[in-house]
Amino acid sequence: MSHPHYQIRTCTATDAPVIARHRVEMFREMGSVPSDELARALFEHSVSALANELRSGGYFGWFAVDHSDRVIAGAGAHVKPQLPRISGDGKSIALSPVPLIVNVYTEPDWRNKGVARALMNTLMRWARERAFDRVVLHASDAGRPLYESLGFRATNEMRWFPGVAD
Repeated sequence: MSHPHYQIRTCTATDAPVIARHRVEMFREMGSVPSDELARALFEHSVSALANELRSGGYFGWFAVDHSDRVIAGAGAHVKPQLPRISGDGKSIALSPVPLIVNVYTEPDWRNKGVARALMNTLMRWARERAFDRVVLHASDAGRPLYESLGFRATNEMRWFPGVAD
């Protein structure tokens, strides 16, 4: 997909280091990376995991690249197997896996220019073409307005971290 100032392309396994950097920066900006040591470890583990998932078809990603082929933003979907469930429209049983949107990140100088929206529209079109009954994500405070404007709704998810003191 082409825009006046950038193009959107699919990611390959060789893009894993850039996706991993986006992942670390995204978590760092959300305040979830308490040290440079953990940032390095997250990057290293993410590179190999992402490369494997991209090769196996468990991860699909898209980059927005400028005219010099510099990656300016990215978004991905980690496709995870799910048990049978009632479909999103409530009319059938859904058996398909569920894409979890991850690694949505825009370089600071490209923010608020519609790049993340274009990537999300690409991802949503991909999900419709593959007939997934739902797509899920965990929204940061900064990303929530975009996702809500695209039709995403908050759900009842809760989290518990075994081994972490209450």
